[in-house]
Amino acid sequence: MTVTLSAEREQRLVWVLAGIQFMQLLDFVLMMPLGTQLMRLFALTPRDFGMLVSVYMFAAALSGVAASAFADRFDRRTLLLMLLAGFVAALAATAAAPGFGALIGAHAAAGAFGGVLSMQVHACLGDTIPDARRGRATGIVMSAFAVASVVGVPTGLMLAGAASWRAPFAVLALVALILLFVAARTLPSMRAHLETRRAERVFATYGRVLAEGNHRRAFLLVALTTFASFSIVPYIAPYMVRNVGIAESQIPLMYLAGGTTTFFTSRWFGRQVDLRGKLRVYRWVALGSLLPIVAMTHLPPVPLWVAILVGVLFMSLISGRLVPTMAMVNAAAAPGLRGSFLSLSGAVQQASAGCAALTAGVVIGHGPGGELTRYGWMGVLGVGLTLAAVAWAGRLRALS
Repeated sequence: MTVTLSAEREQRLVWVLAGIQFMQLLDFVLMMPLGTQLMRLFALTPRDFGMLVSVYMFAAALSGVAASAFADRFDRRTLLLMLLAGFVAALAATAAAPGFGALIGAHAAAGAFGGVLSMQVHACLGDTIPDARRGRATGIVMSAFAVASVVGVPTGLMLAGAASWRAPFAVLALVALILLFVAARTLPSMRAHLETRRAERVFATYGRVLAEGNHRRAFLLVALTTFASFSIVPYIAPYMVRNVGIAESQIPLMYLAGGTTTFFTSRWFGRQVDLRGKLRVYRWVALGSLLPIVAMTHLPPVPLWVAILVGVLFMSLISGRLVPTMAMVNAAAAPGLRGSFLSLSGAVQQASAGCAALTAGVVIGHGPGGELTRYGWMGVLGVGLTLAAVAWAGRLRALS
């Protein structure tokens, strides 16, 4: 069912999809390093901040479940453009939110559109890029996280420091609007999957997706990998400031260094997926991420360069293991069900991330000096779930 494109158009398509992924990821990841500022401005507890982070994920999960029933009933180009337009509106609402309650609502709306949008990006990759080159393409798209960290997060934090926390979201809405017009001119029509789905009832789609055992195994792999990461990631910036002793103004340096490294390592991991196989690369990177997980969550007061080094290792390996994960999950889709399967997979991913952030918000506490306590417990949990994911990954089979 792969759409045949020229090499030049295929390359252009991959970079446009990477740009869309960048917009979606930046909106999400920017909220986390702004945590220190938002917790101070709105007098938030770790639990309150966990709610702000997790509401995005739960909204994305719910919309992903809904989208899985109809994602394969539309031209992928049409659906992706509709989702991107809704995402632009949600970003504008975030920038204009008059208070914390409105901010939660706007961030939830961004999650509702952004979560499905992310999975449709991977569905478009699956329908346009042959399997032999899909690992490299996935690596480019997944490097959007690195670009968001290198360019987006430091720029956003500087805008927030110079003007207001609203400024980066306003700029992001404008850039996403421009990207919407670029995508409309670049994306090809993707309709081959429609021929086998026209007569099927909407809710029968859930049964078809869940009936495939390989899909269920992929969902569990996604859940384990995501929970292991997002029980740690949202609280990195507050922990670095309050426990490690890094100045709030120095946090962008850590994201800049980590994101720069990840930009190159994500693409390298993508090439290794094509050369050495998805499962082998996943196991290597996942096992390699265990030490940075422990180091990040147990880091005592250290010089800035040590904190940055730990941050670089953590970001590059945590994001790096997502490259073979998404390549395996994409290949696990049954023919004709890719869009619905990936939408439901995205719902599993977002729900797992939301549960992880909420769990961490409940477990992590405040010490007498304002420092975060019991963050190390999240590191122990992350190690255990990562080992479980490594053991489970071998059960997946490639179907497409």
